[in-house]
Amino acid sequence: MPIKAAKAPSETDAPQQGEQQEQLQSLSTAAARNLATTTKSEPQMQGISSRWLTRMLPWVNVPGAVYRVNRRLSYTLGDGRVSFVKTGAKVQVVPEELGELPLLRGFQDGGALGALAEKFTQREFEPGQVIVQAGRKADHVYLIAHGKVEKITEGPYGDEAVLGLMADGDAFGGHVLAGADKKWEFTARAATQTTVLALPMSAYKAVAERHQALRDHVRRISLNGYQKVNKSGEVDIELTSGHRGEATLTQTFADYELTPREYELSVAQTVLRVHSRVADLYNEPMNQTQQQLRLTIEALRERQEYELVNNEDFGMLHNADFDQRISTYSGPPTPDDLDELLTMRRKTRCLLAHPKAIAAFGRECNRRGIYFGGVELHGNHLPAWRGVPLLPCSKIPISKQGTSSIIAMRTGEDDQGVIGLYQTGIPDEVEPGLNVRFMGIDEKAIISYLVSTYYSAAVLVPDALGILENVEVARTNGS
Repeated sequence: MPIKAAKAPSETDAPQQGEQQEQLQSLSTAAARNLATTTKSEPQMQGISSRWLTRMLPWVNVPGAVYRVNRRLSYTLGDGRVSFVKTGAKVQVVPEELGELPLLRGFQDGGALGALAEKFTQREFEPGQVIVQAGRKADHVYLIAHGKVEKITEGPYGDEAVLGLMADGDAFGGHVLAGADKKWEFTARAATQTTVLALPMSAYKAVAERHQALRDHVRRISLNGYQKVNKSGEVDIELTSGHRGEATLTQTFADYELTPREYELSVAQTVLRVHSRVADLYNEPMNQTQQQLRLTIEALRERQEYELVNNEDFGMLHNADFDQRISTYSGPPTPDDLDELLTMRRKTRCLLAHPKAIAAFGRECNRRGIYFGGVELHGNHLPAWRGVPLLPCSKIPISKQGTSSIIAMRTGEDDQGVIGLYQTGIPDEVEPGLNVRFMGIDEKAIISYLVSTYYSAAVLVPDALGILENVEVARTNGS
């Protein structure tokens, strides 16, 4: 039976795009939307973070724009980090960096330091190899160019006790430059593949014989080092106790630093530009100028927290004293590492870490079968260790080698902790320490606003801020 060809539809028979085959009985939603006002959100910004550091710092008003931290006089015999230059497999110490050694602190004779730097010899140690042995004569200065070194002593029952861990840039044995006939009080053993630079006492004497200024400086600093100081390095306050009768009492006073550190307020600024046509006509249902300003302020607050962490002058990572910095024992952050970090200060208020570092710590806890708890803080349930909240801070950098840092803080003026600095009551202030100032309208009808925020941070005493360094955050095959 022949099949009849279907009749080709004409243009009038074809349904229009977006319409149903059947006759519409009511107005379509597509057509109705043209007459309706949509429900819309405010402009969203992915770069807004929790900014826990800014929230945890107690902020102190600084009307004079400068905050001076007065402390008791202390003698710092030098426990800083030394820098090196690497050329191929050869490592050399930067001569000026020798000023970080205990008895060379403040010495600036470049010729003498250069001659001294040339006398250091490079040595390589395998994991487990002993660098110095406790009880033997101390006659070398050692600089750790790369690797980790354990400080070991004999425990009360004859077993080994680990006193601490030294890492890149640390030095030990600097006291031998004073010429005292002493012995090593601990054993230094390489925990990883380690490169050190060693200076024998005989090489130092050869250089000192040619540089009178070097000999005089070491002699003067070594004499100051024998003054009575407390465990924090502050000049001791003499006291009398346990006496009977009419004993002669000691006389003393608390000396102050003659040149206390001053913190000036820093600034983050930008110029917000809004065309007058946009500001005049497109303000329903949201004010365009206000939304532009809101997003700009959020960006400035993010930059403010970044500077509080990374600024070389007042940032947390650069403002911590060297004796308040420790290194992880094995790489990833372990419960033992955080315990040691917490014991370095009283009343630690919070720990700050990159989210990846927190995840790495969680993996180490899981490996040991340990569950770290949580705390309620500002209406949020957050992870905690030993009752101290472990707060995420994405501003803490992760190096190319996959290492980061964990910050521990005691906060507040009353507890001699870390404080934030700002100035309130500034002209055209819209938030504490942040103002928006009208700059005018140019010939293109563009309105300009200067948006500024003023801030800084101060560490009142050194042990208020501590850093756990060399925190490995990458996953390994065994994790």
